[in-house]
Amino acid sequence: MGLMNLRTIAFLLLLLGGAQALAAGRPEITHGVASGDVADGQAVIWSRCDRPARMVVEVSVDGGDTVSHLGPAALAHQDFTAKYVLRDLPAGAEVAYAVSFQSLEDPELSSEPARGSFRTPPAESRNITFAWSGDTAGQGWGIDPARGGMKIYAAIRELAPQFFIHSGDMIYADNPLAAEVKLADGSTWSNLTTPAKSKVAETLDEFRGNFRYNLLDGHLREFNAAVPLYVQWDDHETTNNWFPGEQLVLDDRYSVKSAALLAARARQAFFDYNPIMGNARDPQRIYRHFRYGPDLEIFLVDLRSYRGENSENRQAAGQPGAVLFGEDQRAWLEGALTNSEATWKIVASDMPIGLVVGDGKHHEGIANGDPGGPAGRETEIASLLAALKAAGTRNVVWLTADVHYAASHHYHPDRASFGDFDPFWEFVSGPLHAGNFGPNQLDPTFGPEVKFSSAKKGNAVNQAPGKDNQFFGLVEFDAGSKALTISQRNQAGEVVFQVTLPPSAGGG
Repeated sequence: MGLMNLRTIAFLLLLLGGAQALAAGRPEITHGVASGDVADGQAVIWSRCDRPARMVVEVSVDGGDTVSHLGPAALAHQDFTAKYVLRDLPAGAEVAYAVSFQSLEDPELSSEPARGSFRTPPAESRNITFAWSGDTAGQGWGIDPARGGMKIYAAIRELAPQFFIHSGDMIYADNPLAAEVKLADGSTWSNLTTPAKSKVAETLDEFRGNFRYNLLDGHLREFNAAVPLYVQWDDHETTNNWFPGEQLVLDDRYSVKSAALLAARARQAFFDYNPIMGNARDPQRIYRHFRYGPDLEIFLVDLRSYRGENSENRQAAGQPGAVLFGEDQRAWLEGALTNSEATWKIVASDMPIGLVVGDGKHHEGIANGDPGGPAGRETEIASLLAALKAAGTRNVVWLTADVHYAASHHYHPDRASFGDFDPFWEFVSGPLHAGNFGPNQLDPTFGPEVKFSSAKKGNAVNQAPGKDNQFFGLVEFDAGSKALTISQRNQAGEVVFQVTLPPSAGGG
């Protein structure tokens, strides 16, 4: 028998021994726990095990007795992830939970529990604090343990927000990681690396592997256990600037050329690895809304799944290339906003309205850079804004990310070429842990004015994540005055811009 065969046999015996040891031991939780979509007496609890096992969720409300819930089995077809929906939770309550996994082969064996907590929305008007941002592990900047990992998540957690909106680009499935990146100062950024981050994601397991990679960061796991999530997606959960129907014919990194096929796998991984509720009629629908007490309603939109192709973005309203929300989502958003009785309506958008975002010679974003009236994707925004004005819907604030810098924009019809809307604010934040860019061109169609921008012309871009180029936003609602205070904060949690908005016509 040759040497190669002996080595092969030895390797197979090693694998068999490892598999037997795995089967004989206790299950283990691999990537922590998370809660999300907390609203209407419900919350989604998420975790992942290292093998087939039954999820068990123990819950205590306001320090009371612990109640045990038997959840679903974590099985291979969902990469051993599992979610359980807690129901009938009281308003304004502190909820502590512990997740464990019970062996399906030996019920006497269970994992060590992983613990988390969250607060349910209040029934009456109370002070509320929440945060938002986007863009994690992009442009080759992964987890460097020697530099503290993804430190911004610790800064957000220390502020104890009631919830966090991740505004998309939760992963960068199209951005592989090198083990080392040489920096301008001569030092080296040293990434943790995994097989899934060695190439662009094409298979379902590779997309899942991008989520697993981010969860190697201890700050992110601790954050997920302490702060409930409301998650969105944008393009990098699949591939850069993708749209339905796109063929990646010019990107030699991909053997799978269909963006639709890649997006289907990416969506499955997104739902497998996030505490997202889904919809009864469409379990993988991402756009949704939540009431957080009587004063805040959160509308999370999906500007990726239903859009037309990237183009010069000059089409007339209703043309295929002008589609942004899609007919069903547009009707949903207009109806939900105009019917909302909340003091403040928060639209969490995965893309900004007025910043020009290019895709080669075409446009990836909403704005087209033309100072004239609305055209292309701008037409759906114009229609929505006009409908809100006609309905008397006031105090609408837009929160977004995508462009890898922080900015605060005020929109006013007196400065606009299209004037059929009430003044409103848009706040852009990020990146959380990715390369920095900007500033982008600001399209004048809806009359935006820059009140703050972290990006300046001539600044170095795509720098290693650091204190002064990573950002998140914090929103503080005061129950007494009904005012909303929005601050932009850096990686250390320091305020770099802040404004307080009283509840008034248009929130402006």
